[in-house]
Amino acid sequence: MLELDQLTNQVLHNCEISDSRHAGLYSICGLALRLRDLYKWEKGLSPWDERESPEILEWIGNKEQKWENIVENDYTPLSIMGCQYDPFETKAINAVLEPYDLFYGAGYAHSLKPTFFLATINDKRNVCGYSVYILGRELARDLLTIPALSQDSCILLRKESASMFLWDQLLYIKRSRRPALKFALENCGINDQHPKALRSNLDKILAAQQETYIYHEIGEITDTVFERGIWREVVAAFPHTAVELLARAVKDLLADTNKYGTLRYFIQTRKSVPLALYVAFLGGLPKALFPELTAGFQEYIQTGNWQIIENAVSAGYNNAKHYAEEIIRIFTAGKQKNDAAWAKDQIEKRLMQRLQSATQVTSPN
Repeated sequence: MLELDQLTNQVLHNCEISDSRHAGLYSICGLALRLRDLYKWEKGLSPWDERESPEILEWIGNKEQKWENIVENDYTPLSIMGCQYDPFETKAINAVLEPYDLFYGAGYAHSLKPTFFLATINDKRNVCGYSVYILGRELARDLLTIPALSQDSCILLRKESASMFLWDQLLYIKRSRRPALKFALENCGINDQHPKALRSNLDKILAAQQETYIYHEIGEITDTVFERGIWREVVAAFPHTAVELLARAVKDLLADTNKYGTLRYFIQTRKSVPLALYVAFLGGLPKALFPELTAGFQEYIQTGNWQIIENAVSAGYNNAKHYAEEIIRIFTAGKQKNDAAWAKDQIEKRLMQRLQSATQVTSPN
């Protein structure tokens, strides 16, 4: 018989260990935002619920004290129905859990931070030949609010995390991106960008955004330009650096612009609402790599001509392909020289400087 409380506590324990070891990766602001999300999840709050500072500060103090006490601990194997599993043995664990409508996630995120979660399964569907799990209530999670991911050739949409992630994108959107958001909302029947209106329509907006998350993961799985093996080598070689940021941004752009990815799907199905949301949320390094889309979307709004978007997406794909090939070439040369520092320096000098005029690249927050 499945002991759910025991399993949940084991996963939570591993979440706490990961957070205790890797909280230092983030800036003060970045950590505060992640702690805020974790606090809301632990207290069962909605994404828009905020609490008074003294209450949160006390909780943070207790959390940091707990981290200090466990930072040297090892990750705990998961004991499920009398069997022991390594916490990264996801395929075997989910073979046991899925009949109970539960899904377990484990892997490595930005800067190779181990990340874990346990959630209920709301739905399972097939999209383009891939099993897509729509996950509901999260029983265990760590600092990271990840809306979707792929694992063991499956795609996972974490609805609780996705709602929290989307709410922050809506609430803190820059003024320059509000016209694209306005277009998206109006085409959803929402004529007000006030937080109260967004709050009451968050489920509707998430429904429009859901396919973006799913097709991004499909695009990432099917990308053959920045093959996963070499991409993981690059990220593992230069964690928490500008090179990792660039490699991730290039991989994401390839995923969204290849023939199986997000933007191609929007073009094929004429999905203007998620396209507008994509433009509204495009910023930083990804925007610098893909300036054609923002300009093309402005023209699309005036003409409704999807060929403009298709041309922009093709240009974005070619940009990303060029950057990926350059990163791979330099990284491979560095391996042959047995000089990772040289490769890092060359990638930063040759590639990052091209983008500095468009965006200021910093380490992840």
